[in-house]
Amino acid sequence: MSLVYANGLLLLMVLIELAIFHFKLKKKIFWREVIFNLNSGHILMWVLRGMEISSFHFISVQWSFPLLEGWSNSLIWIFAFFTWDFCFYWLHRFHHKFSFLWAIHLVHHEGEHFNLSLGIRNSWYSSLTSFPFFIGLALIGVPVEVFIATSSIHYVIQFYNHNGIVKNSGWLEKIMISPSLHRVHHGINPEYIDRNFGGTLVIWDKIFGTYQQELISVPVICGVKDYVKSYDIILANNLPFLRYFGFKSVKVSKNKIFYKVPEYLIASGGVLLFGLLLYYISIENTWQVNNKIVLFCILFIGTIANGGISENKKWGIVFWLLNFTMFSLFFIYYENINEPVLLILLGLLSLHSIIILIKSKKHITKPKPH
Repeated sequence: MSLVYANGLLLLMVLIELAIFHFKLKKKIFWREVIFNLNSGHILMWVLRGMEISSFHFISVQWSFPLLEGWSNSLIWIFAFFTWDFCFYWLHRFHHKFSFLWAIHLVHHEGEHFNLSLGIRNSWYSSLTSFPFFIGLALIGVPVEVFIATSSIHYVIQFYNHNGIVKNSGWLEKIMISPSLHRVHHGINPEYIDRNFGGTLVIWDKIFGTYQQELISVPVICGVKDYVKSYDIILANNLPFLRYFGFKSVKVSKNKIFYKVPEYLIASGGVLLFGLLLYYISIENTWQVNNKIVLFCILFIGTIANGGISENKKWGIVFWLLNFTMFSLFFIYYENINEPVLLILLGLLSLHSIIILIKSKKHITKPKPH
């Protein structure tokens, strides 16, 4: 349940920051991007993260060298904290250097607005290409529970590093990757490209020559050059691969028919979907495999449909409606599941899908005459 509370806290902090942006700082909130950030990796990335941990455990049991035997628990924790961060630095730097790895990491950098939700935005496949950089920790005998806890601590710090409210962290700027330093990392300004790869500690960037402070005279512009903006989850996660292997993006017709959905429905649907993910995490170790697979499918289809709705596509509305008014409710009835939280979430999502159907409006755009 601790993972449920941790991820629930992430969602709460995202919403609090957005409230501060809206009510105090009077900033516009780009809800489609925020909801994409929350649901970009979502359930598939969570499952692959489990595979990463299982692989770490397998290597620890089968092939590790007991190099840490005789060390005190506190010394092992300190060692793991620093070595994990060192491995992450090179993981991060290599994902920017090599095209195939960049095709995965690119999703995280395509966000154009720096806020806490950006810290959650990741590729489906990020755990698969992250794990090789941590194999060394398994081989030298870092216990799997220490690996999980240490990585979780670092990821929470990295989540904080994406907040858009703190401008300067004072003396912390000298020892850790602050929001200011990580904002630099997301910049596409020439002064900021390929800088500040560290996750938690700034020492690695200073040692290996990639450190860069935020310049007052150069406001950070976030994003990726030549970014084809899309809230389609499938396209965003896989288009970089298609480009890497030489496929050109599909041309879009100049005559478009689309179904515009109000932003408040996109926002509320995305938050409910994230809530359903939290529920999945809570039952992952208690439900039967078949039921977990069905709930995974409900979440995965919902994630894809949410992207389609954000893109104003008719198929997104259809998928969302069928998924939550028919598929999920049939699953509850057929399996005779009596879980109050799940029933409330799926009931709200079903009601939400009907409201979307009512509120969506058909639009037709025609090419402008020359």
